[in-house]
Amino acid sequence: MNARIFCRTLLASLSISTCTVGIAGPSDSYPDKPITIVVPFPAGGTADVLPRIVAQKLAEKWGQPVVIQNRTGAGGNIGTDYVAKANPDGYTLLVTPPAPLAINRNLYKDLPFDPESFALITVLASVPNVLAVRNDLPVNSTRDFIDYVKRQGGSVNVATQGNGTTSHLTAAMFADQADAKFTFVPYRGTAPALTDLVGGQVDVFFDNISSMHTYHSAHKTKILAVAGANRSPLLPDVPTISESGLPGFNATTWFAAAAPHGTPDEIVQKLNATIVHILNMPDVKKQFLGQGAEVEGQSSKETRDFVAAERVRWKQVIDQAGVQPN
Repeated sequence: MNARIFCRTLLASLSISTCTVGIAGPSDSYPDKPITIVVPFPAGGTADVLPRIVAQKLAEKWGQPVVIQNRTGAGGNIGTDYVAKANPDGYTLLVTPPAPLAINRNLYKDLPFDPESFALITVLASVPNVLAVRNDLPVNSTRDFIDYVKRQGGSVNVATQGNGTTSHLTAAMFADQADAKFTFVPYRGTAPALTDLVGGQVDVFFDNISSMHTYHSAHKTKILAVAGANRSPLLPDVPTISESGLPGFNATTWFAAAAPHGTPDEIVQKLNATIVHILNMPDVKKQFLGQGAEVEGQSSKETRDFVAAERVRWKQVIDQAGVQPN
């Protein structure tokens, strides 16, 4: 082989090798080790239950462990900050209700992460909040409750999942629209707040329907109204707050999956496609419905647009209700 032919052969070989390397992407071998999904709220609430359902299906599909890790505190900021600083390789993910991604930047002066920096994957589901009161509170409707709160002059205790959570802001929005006053009692998530509502230590909790439904059915609490735009199929006979005297009232919790900034888009899209497929499985839809959750499953772009709109909406709620930052 002469020198000219040798050079041509070598260059062709290098070109093929380069193209082959270029075709291979980071998603080709992903995942090849365990995945951690961080939930920045305690175990036991909807924020914890829904990602566990998805995690089990991911583990079955990919043959790798998918572990839920609860890192709680500061309205979801501690766990979210942990994910923000994690290696952006798709092995540490976040599933969270709105607060850390869409609300907390308006409530915390020194947020340790940028909510807009995350690579958003999809919204798993949306769940309406409800107006629920302790079982022995002497009210049986939203109008009864508003009149009762006004008579108490601000002494009615309302539990929240923490400052800036949707339960907190739903209560603040309700107080603003009803021209009423509450005493807010923050907890570190749904489970401890719900325990104290059932135990009678607090008067009211604007929790999501999935956590509250069982206790309502067992007559341990009373759900007076649904805070979403429409009645829930779980409680079709329970009216909405909008129907009950506060027209246009709408407070719905959603649960989004996200990855750290810099996660390769190929991995984000692989996660999106797989999770959306899982969400559309009949048994998963049934499990979600049992939690009062409506499956979502948007594209990553639709998720970015949705969360951006939610940031605007909840900022308006915060401003109108006069909620002060920490």
